[in-house]
Formats: sequence, structure tokens, C-alpha cells
Amino acid sequence: MMTNRTPPSKTSRHRVSTRVFTVVAVVASLLIACVVSIWASTLPDGLESVAGSTGFLASAQASAAAGSPFAGYSFLGIADPTLSVALAGAVGCAFTFGLAMLVGRIARRRSTDD
Repeated sequence: MMTNRTPPSKTSRHRVSTRVFTVVAVVASLLIACVVSIWASTLPDGLESVAGSTGFLASAQASAAAGSPFAGYSFLGIADPTLSVALAGAVGCAFTFGLAMLVGRIARRRSTDD
């Protein structure tokens, strides 16, 4: 007995729209950047740890970006450290996604012009 079935490849594959994927990615990124980052370790990162253990940490100099609004993973001018980290994460996410959208639009225009 034969049944009239569609191939499994057509029924088992569910595509997620680009808009849904983008919204979920932005929400997940904001959650990580604004909430999870608050509990990030305050211990030195790998490079700073190695510099301390090898003895040349004392010769370190401030970077050219040390006075920038987001230096030290915080937002300049915000006294509350939790809010400062969360706000810096949100602005960083917005900037990154904005840049990605701009690059995507430029790439799309170039591909349609060809």
C-alpha cells in the first residue's frame, strides 16, 4: 500500500525569517551585554595576569582610549557601576548591530547592481 507523503526534507525543515532571527539575536545580545556582564569577573584578564606574573605590569601605560566614554567596560559619567556596565553594553550592542546592518545593506546593493 502506497501513501501520498511529501518528502521529509520539505516537512522537517522550518526556516526562520531574517527579521525573527535578528530580533532574537538583538535581545540575546542585550541580555548578555546588559545583565550577564554585570557578574563578569573582576580578576585581571589573561594578558594582564601574564604581565603581572612575569614582572612587567608596572611598566604598563594607559592606552590612547583610556579617556574615552567606554573605557574600562563602563560608561563615563555614570557613578553606579552596575548601570554603567549595563549602559556601555547596550551602546556597544547598538553600535555593533548598526554597523552590521550598514555593511549588509551595502553588500546587498552591490550584489543587486552586478
